[in-house]
Amino acid sequence: MSRRRKLSPEERELWSRVAATAKAFRPKKPFSAETEPVFESKPTPPPKKPRPDVKDFRIGQSAPDFAFRHDLAPSISEHLARQPVVMDRKAHRAMTRGKLEPEAKIDLHGMTMAEAHPELIRFVLNAQDRGCRLVLVITGKGKRGLDEGPIPQRQGVLRHQVPQWLRLPPLGAAVMQVSEAHLKHGGSGAYYVYLRRNR
Repeated sequence: MSRRRKLSPEERELWSRVAATAKAFRPKKPFSAETEPVFESKPTPPPKKPRPDVKDFRIGQSAPDFAFRHDLAPSISEHLARQPVVMDRKAHRAMTRGKLEPEAKIDLHGMTMAEAHPELIRFVLNAQDRGCRLVLVITGKGKRGLDEGPIPQRQGVLRHQVPQWLRLPPLGAAVMQVSEAHLKHGGSGAYYVYLRRNR
């Protein structure tokens, strides 16, 4: 509750001098001791509750540290698995289970894209000329580099590029089916390439 106090003689005199200089909008009764203004002191605010101690906090510090990164695009394995089977289904089942032995193979490990593309074309067309039906193309799984930017970087450039090269001319006409190799032939770091008969 607010407390009222009376003006001291000095304050009353000062108030009178200030009031004499002011012009009233409406005429008021002359100031007297009986009608002296009363100043109300402001109520004291309630004491504030003490703030709890907050330790240093970094955004995301409580989130689990995932070793992997999100890749919204389907993987090469998923993409190849969705492709329709064009070759004989029995032979395809045997091939994906690693029961068919490749008749020729090429290792593109360590090559740049400029080196690997002509080597792959030469290898596949020569294999088809020799009458091979199943060949193995080894690309390696690739190394995960630093991925600092907003656009995710693909792991294994050749691993992602080789299936595209096999669909495009001049290899598209020679290749019937591409599938990820069985573990005993390199797994996700290699591809089975089933070739059409050379006519």
